[in-house]
Formats: sequence, structure tokens, C-alpha cells
Amino acid sequence: MNAKEYIKHLLSIENYSFSVKEIAEATDGTSNSLKFELHRLSEKGEIINLRKGFYLIITPRYSSAKKLPIQLYCEKLFQYLNRIYYVGLFSAAKFHGASHQQVQKDFLITKQPKFNDISKNNINIRFFTTRNWSEKNIQLKKSDAGFYKVSSPALTIVDLIHFQTKLGGINRIFATIEELAEELTSKDVEELLKWYSNKSTLQRFGFLLEELNINKDLQELIYTKLKSDKFFPVLLSPKLNEKAGAVNNKWKVNVNVKLESDL
Repeated sequence: MNAKEYIKHLLSIENYSFSVKEIAEATDGTSNSLKFELHRLSEKGEIINLRKGFYLIITPRYSSAKKLPIQLYCEKLFQYLNRIYYVGLFSAAKFHGASHQQVQKDFLITKQPKFNDISKNNINIRFFTTRNWSEKNIQLKKSDAGFYKVSSPALTIVDLIHFQTKLGGINRIFATIEELAEELTSKDVEELLKWYSNKSTLQRFGFLLEELNINKDLQELIYTKLKSDKFFPVLLSPKLNEKAGAVNNKWKVNVNVKLESDL
């Protein structure tokens, strides 16, 4: 079996990616001939070397886009990298039906240490890393290529709030949060509150739900959690060299930016 035949076999079982090690074990070519064959297929746009030793198979359906949907290969990519992950932020929001923010990037969250972002051809992947990790609030969704991991609506919202300065600021994420908030359930929020420890993000979360006038029961869940320990004033939008001043709401959130939703 040569490389092209093996790739055809992978596609027949809805597998859209492979590692060099995997294809070398399955084919009968020498390392030089395999390298040449992979180079030739890359030149023709049939495969893309996403990361050293890891390739995507670009099927005719995706040939004009020159990229694959992230759900077709993220699980296998992270198995290859031997790291844990979930699809997060705007990418997760899209899978939960909050697709107002049309972004051309894919967003993946993994545990530290940091990964370099990938920008290749039409593929643009941003990696965010966190120390605050739990298997809770991570959902399994099904694609043609199998299962992949996505943050739940509650975890997606707190991640958007936590990483807001890297995503263009609070107003860039506000409409997405407004859409996602409609998907929140008590179970999802209760599960998050069992392990999520960033108080300032939870304060902003509760404040935004109140601003949006969404589900007072969920607001009360978050507030009860915050009240169980001391919490202090925070800025709605973190700014360098700026500290929270006087606050006039129970969440102790200093509204230092005018909220504008473009929904």
C-alpha cells in the first residue's frame, strides 16, 4: 500500500488526518519515498502539514476552503500531541448555536505549557492555556470523524470573560454571551461552581446575567457561591494600571466600559 492508497482508506472510514508515524507503519515505502510522496500530495493541495509530523486530508468538499472544520481532526491532533483539550470560546459558542460572531479562527483550550498558534494557508488556530482545569463542563459532541470535546455553555461564557482582553474586549464578546446565556441550565452552572475558582470572573458572569435580565435563579446560584467567601471589587473590563473604585451593585463590579450589544 502506498501513501495515496492509505489516505483513501482513511477517508473511507471518515478519518481526516494522520501522523507520519502512522502512515509509515501502514505503507511499504522507504522514508525517502514516503517523504517525496507526502511532499507531492501537499503540492497538489490534497494534504496539509498542520504541525510537524501531523497532516490533514483535504477532501474535494473542502478543497476550495483549503481547510477542514476543526471537529474533524481536533481529537486526533491532541492524541498525537498527548495533551488534553477542548474546543472553546467562539468556536464552542458556534457549536451551541451562538454564531453571531463570525470568526475565521478556531479556538482550542489546553492545559499549560503554552502552544504556539497555527497559521497556515487558510487555517488559523489559536491555543489558549489554563491552569484552572476540570473534566467537568466539557461535553462530547459527534462529528463525521467521531467524538470531540467542547466546553459547555457555562464554561464557554466564563472562558470568554476570563480571556476577554485577548479576544478584543468585553463588547466583542457581549453579544455571544447574550446568545449563550439562553442555553444555560441549572445543572451546567451548578457543576461549574463546584470547581471553578476564579472569583473575579464569576462576579462578572453574575453581573452580565443581571444586565441581560436572564434567569434570576442562575444569578442567585452564582451569588450564593460568591457570598460563601470574601470577594472584592473588580473592573468589568480589566485594564493595566487601573483599579476598581466604588461599586454600586451586589457583584462588586466596577462598570468601567459602556456595554453595547449589537444583537
